[in-house]
Amino acid sequence: MYGSVSEKPEKPVPARGDGQRILVVDDESRIAELLSTTLELAGYRVGTAATGSEALARVGAERPDLVILDVMLPDLDGFTVCRRLVAADEDHPPVLFLTARDSLDSLVTGLGIGGNDYVTKPFRIAEVLARVQALLRTRNRRRKEPSPHYADLVLDDTTRQARRGRRALELTPAEFRLLRYLLVNAGQVLSKEQIGEHLWLADHRRYGDNAIEKLISRLRHKVDGAGPALIHTRRGFGYWLGQLTTV
Repeated sequence: MYGSVSEKPEKPVPARGDGQRILVVDDESRIAELLSTTLELAGYRVGTAATGSEALARVGAERPDLVILDVMLPDLDGFTVCRRLVAADEDHPPVLFLTARDSLDSLVTGLGIGGNDYVTKPFRIAEVLARVQALLRTRNRRRKEPSPHYADLVLDDTTRQARRGRRALELTPAEFRLLRYLLVNAGQVLSKEQIGEHLWLADHRRYGDNAIEKLISRLRHKVDGAGPALIHTRRGFGYWLGQLTTV
Protein backbone atom coordinates (compact mmCIF):
# COMPACT_ATOMS: atom_id res chain seq x y z
CA MET A 1 0.00 0.00 0.00
CA TYR A 2 1.03 3.65 -0.23
CA GLY A 3 -0.33 7.14 -0.09
CA SER A 4 -3.77 6.52 1.38
CA VAL A 5 -3.87 5.41 5.00
CA SER A 6 -6.16 2.43 5.56
CA GLU A 7 -8.86 2.54 8.22
CA LYS A 8 -7.17 -0.31 10.08
CA PRO A 9 -3.52 0.40 10.78
CA GLU A 10 -1.02 -2.23 9.74
CA LYS A 11 0.18 -4.61 12.41
CA PRO A 12 3.29 -3.38 14.23
CA VAL A 13 6.41 -4.28 12.31
CA PRO A 14 8.95 -6.40 14.21
CA ALA A 15 12.09 -4.44 15.05
CA ARG A 16 14.62 -5.05 12.30
CA GLY A 17 16.79 -1.97 12.41
CA ASP A 18 19.48 -1.07 14.88
CA GLY A 19 18.98 2.66 15.05
CA GLN A 20 20.31 3.35 11.56
CA ARG A 21 19.37 6.78 10.21
CA ILE A 22 17.12 6.94 7.17
CA LEU A 23 16.08 10.09 5.30
CA VAL A 24 12.72 9.89 3.48
CA VAL A 25 12.45 12.44 0.66
CA ASP A 26 8.92 12.83 -0.74
CA ASP A 27 6.73 15.90 -1.19
CA GLU A 28 3.53 13.87 -0.64
CA SER A 29 3.03 14.17 3.10
CA ARG A 30 0.90 11.01 3.42
CA ILE A 31 3.59 8.85 1.84
CA ALA A 32 6.35 10.45 3.93
CA GLU A 33 4.31 9.96 7.10
CA LEU A 34 3.49 6.33 6.28
CA LEU A 35 7.12 5.45 5.54
CA SER A 36 8.41 7.34 8.58
CA THR A 37 6.01 5.65 10.98
CA THR A 38 6.64 2.18 9.59
CA LEU A 39 10.42 2.56 9.55
CA GLU A 40 10.45 3.88 13.10
CA LEU A 41 8.41 0.87 14.23
CA ALA A 42 11.00 -1.29 12.46
CA GLY A 43 13.80 0.13 14.60
CA TYR A 44 15.19 2.93 12.44
CA ARG A 45 15.65 6.64 13.15
CA VAL A 46 13.87 8.60 10.44
CA GLY A 47 14.02 12.14 9.09
CA THR A 48 12.01 13.62 6.24
CA ALA A 49 12.49 16.21 3.50
CA ALA A 50 9.97 17.52 0.99
CA THR A 51 12.34 18.99 -1.61
CA GLY A 52 15.61 18.06 -3.24
CA SER A 53 17.38 21.10 -1.83
CA GLU A 54 16.28 20.23 1.70
CA ALA A 55 17.40 16.64 1.16
CA LEU A 56 20.91 17.70 0.10
CA ALA A 57 21.23 19.98 3.11
CA ARG A 58 20.08 17.28 5.54
CA VAL A 59 22.36 14.63 4.08
CA GLY A 60 25.33 16.96 4.43
CA ALA A 61 24.46 17.87 8.02
CA GLU A 62 23.17 14.54 9.35
CA ARG A 63 24.94 11.88 7.21
CA PRO A 64 22.11 9.31 7.16
CA ASP A 65 22.80 5.65 6.48
CA LEU A 66 20.27 5.47 3.63
CA VAL A 67 18.09 7.81 1.57
CA ILE A 68 14.63 6.87 0.25
CA LEU A 69 14.22 9.31 -2.63
CA ASP A 70 11.16 10.11 -4.72
CA VAL A 71 12.04 10.69 -8.37
CA MET A 72 9.51 13.51 -8.82
CA LEU A 73 10.17 16.45 -6.50
CA PRO A 74 8.98 20.08 -6.76
CA ASP A 75 12.43 21.63 -7.25
CA LEU A 76 15.20 19.19 -8.17
CA ASP A 77 14.31 15.79 -9.58
CA GLY A 78 15.54 12.73 -7.71
CA PHE A 79 18.21 11.96 -10.31
CA THR A 80 19.79 15.39 -9.86
CA VAL A 81 19.75 14.95 -6.09
CA CYS A 82 21.39 11.53 -6.41
CA ARG A 83 24.03 12.86 -8.80
CA ARG A 84 24.96 15.63 -6.37
CA LEU A 85 25.11 13.21 -3.43
CA VAL A 86 27.54 10.99 -5.32
CA ALA A 87 29.67 13.94 -6.44
CA ALA A 88 29.83 15.39 -2.93
CA ASP A 89 30.93 12.28 -1.08
CA GLU A 90 32.68 9.07 -2.09
CA ASP A 91 31.01 7.37 0.88
CA HIS A 92 27.54 8.70 0.07
CA PRO A 93 24.54 6.85 1.56
CA PRO A 94 22.80 4.27 -0.64
CA VAL A 95 19.73 5.57 -2.49
CA LEU A 96 16.43 3.73 -2.82
CA PHE A 97 14.31 5.44 -5.49
CA LEU A 98 10.52 5.70 -5.36
CA THR A 99 9.02 5.91 -8.84
CA ALA A 100 5.74 5.54 -10.69
CA ARG A 101 5.42 2.44 -12.87
CA ASP A 102 5.24 4.54 -16.05
CA SER A 103 8.66 6.03 -15.22
CA LEU A 104 10.57 2.76 -15.05
CA ASP A 105 12.53 3.47 -18.25
CA SER A 106 14.09 6.52 -16.62
CA LEU A 107 15.40 4.38 -13.75
CA VAL A 108 18.20 3.22 -16.03
CA THR A 109 19.56 6.74 -15.68
CA GLY A 110 19.03 6.83 -11.94
CA LEU A 111 20.74 3.52 -11.26
CA GLY A 112 23.58 4.44 -13.60
CA ILE A 113 24.48 7.62 -11.71
CA GLY A 114 24.67 6.06 -8.26
CA GLY A 115 21.18 4.93 -7.25
CA ASN A 116 21.19 1.48 -5.68
CA ASP A 117 17.64 0.14 -6.02
CA TYR A 118 14.03 1.19 -6.53
CA VAL A 119 10.42 0.38 -5.65
CA THR A 120 7.44 1.38 -7.76
CA LYS A 121 4.32 3.19 -6.61
CA PRO A 122 1.97 1.90 -5.36
CA PHE A 123 4.33 -0.08 -3.17
CA ARG A 124 4.03 -2.67 -0.43
CA ILE A 125 5.57 -1.75 2.90
CA ALA A 126 7.07 -5.23 3.21
CA GLU A 127 8.96 -4.70 -0.06
CA VAL A 128 10.33 -1.34 1.07
CA LEU A 129 11.54 -2.86 4.35
CA ALA A 130 13.19 -5.77 2.56
CA ARG A 131 15.06 -3.48 0.16
CA VAL A 132 16.10 -1.16 3.00
CA GLN A 133 17.53 -4.10 4.92
CA ALA A 134 19.41 -5.40 1.87
CA LEU A 135 20.97 -2.00 1.09
CA LEU A 136 22.05 -1.44 4.69
CA ARG A 137 23.61 -4.91 4.88
CA THR A 138 25.60 -4.18 1.73
CA ARG A 139 26.75 -0.84 3.13
CA ASN A 140 27.85 -2.43 6.40
CA ARG A 141 29.88 -5.09 4.58
CA ARG A 142 31.57 -2.42 2.48
CA ARG A 143 32.46 -0.34 5.54
CA LYS A 144 34.10 -3.35 7.20
CA GLU A 145 36.54 -3.68 4.32
CA PRO A 146 40.09 -2.43 5.06
CA SER A 147 40.65 1.27 4.42
CA PRO A 148 42.53 2.06 1.20
CA HIS A 149 46.28 2.32 1.79
CA TYR A 150 49.61 2.23 0.00
CA ALA A 151 53.01 2.19 1.69
CA ASP A 152 52.68 4.68 4.59
CA LEU A 153 49.66 6.45 3.05
CA VAL A 154 46.33 5.50 4.65
CA LEU A 155 42.76 6.78 4.21
CA ASP A 156 40.02 6.32 6.78
CA ASP A 157 36.63 6.19 5.07
CA THR A 158 34.79 6.48 8.38
CA THR A 159 36.41 9.68 9.62
CA ARG A 160 37.23 10.99 6.11
CA GLN A 161 40.83 11.58 7.15
CA ALA A 162 44.16 10.73 5.54
CA ARG A 163 47.63 10.20 6.96
CA ARG A 164 51.11 9.88 5.48
CA GLY A 165 53.06 8.07 8.16
CA ARG A 166 52.44 10.03 11.36
CA ARG A 167 51.53 13.17 9.44
CA ALA A 168 47.83 14.07 9.12
CA LEU A 169 46.83 15.41 5.70
CA GLU A 170 44.36 18.29 5.65
CA LEU A 171 42.37 17.50 2.50
CA THR A 172 39.35 19.15 0.94
CA PRO A 173 36.45 16.83 -0.07
CA ALA A 174 37.56 16.93 -3.72
CA GLU A 175 41.17 16.15 -2.75
CA PHE A 176 40.03 13.26 -0.57
CA ARG A 177 37.93 11.76 -3.39
CA LEU A 178 40.80 12.15 -5.84
CA LEU A 179 43.32 10.56 -3.48
CA ARG A 180 40.98 7.66 -2.79
CA TYR A 181 40.48 7.13 -6.52
CA LEU A 182 44.24 7.07 -7.07
CA LEU A 183 44.72 4.72 -4.12
CA VAL A 184 42.20 2.08 -5.15
CA ASN A 185 43.77 2.17 -8.62
CA ALA A 186 47.37 2.22 -7.40
CA GLY A 187 49.85 1.44 -10.17
CA GLN A 188 47.36 2.30 -12.92
CA VAL A 189 47.58 5.42 -15.05
CA LEU A 190 44.31 7.38 -14.91
CA SER A 191 43.52 9.88 -17.66
CA LYS A 192 42.20 13.36 -17.00
CA GLU A 193 38.88 12.29 -18.49
CA GLN A 194 38.60 9.35 -16.10
CA ILE A 195 39.45 11.55 -13.14
CA GLY A 196 36.98 14.25 -14.23
CA GLU A 197 34.16 11.75 -14.70
CA HIS A 198 34.84 10.22 -11.29
CA LEU A 199 34.94 13.54 -9.46
CA TRP A 200 32.24 15.49 -11.25
CA LEU A 201 30.21 12.95 -13.26
CA ALA A 202 28.21 14.47 -16.13
CA ASP A 203 29.50 17.97 -15.35
CA HIS A 204 33.19 17.09 -15.68
CA ARG A 205 33.67 18.74 -19.09
CA ARG A 206 32.84 22.20 -17.78
CA TYR A 207 35.69 22.01 -15.26
CA GLY A 208 38.34 21.32 -17.90
CA ASP A 209 41.83 19.88 -17.76
CA ASN A 210 43.20 22.92 -15.95
CA ALA A 211 41.03 22.27 -12.89
CA ILE A 212 42.28 18.69 -12.69
CA GLU A 213 45.90 19.81 -13.04
CA LYS A 214 45.47 22.30 -10.19
CA LEU A 215 43.77 19.69 -8.01
CA ILE A 216 46.56 17.18 -8.66
CA SER A 217 49.15 19.83 -7.88
CA ARG A 218 47.55 20.70 -4.52
CA LEU A 219 47.17 17.04 -3.60
CA ARG A 220 50.74 16.21 -4.58
CA HIS A 221 52.03 19.07 -2.42
CA LYS A 222 50.17 17.71 0.61
CA VAL A 223 50.92 14.02 0.09
CA ASP A 224 54.51 14.21 -1.19
CA GLY A 225 55.69 17.39 0.52
CA ALA A 226 57.66 15.59 3.25
CA GLY A 227 58.41 12.17 1.84
CA PRO A 228 59.22 10.11 -1.25
CA ALA A 229 56.89 10.97 -4.13
CA LEU A 230 53.86 8.73 -4.54
CA ILE A 231 51.83 10.73 -7.09
CA HIS A 232 53.34 10.81 -10.58
CA THR A 233 52.57 12.20 -14.02
CA ARG A 234 52.74 10.08 -17.17
CA ARG A 235 52.94 12.85 -19.74
CA GLY A 236 50.31 12.57 -22.43
CA PHE A 237 48.46 9.84 -20.54
CA GLY A 238 47.54 10.94 -17.03
CA TYR A 239 48.47 10.35 -13.40
CA TRP A 240 49.22 7.37 -11.19
CA LEU A 241 49.98 6.58 -7.57
CA GLY A 242 52.82 4.27 -6.57
CA GLN A 243 56.51 4.03 -5.86
CA LEU A 244 59.10 4.53 -8.58
CA THR A 245 61.36 1.58 -9.00
CA THR A 246 65.04 1.87 -9.74
CA VAL A 247 67.01 -0.58 -11.84
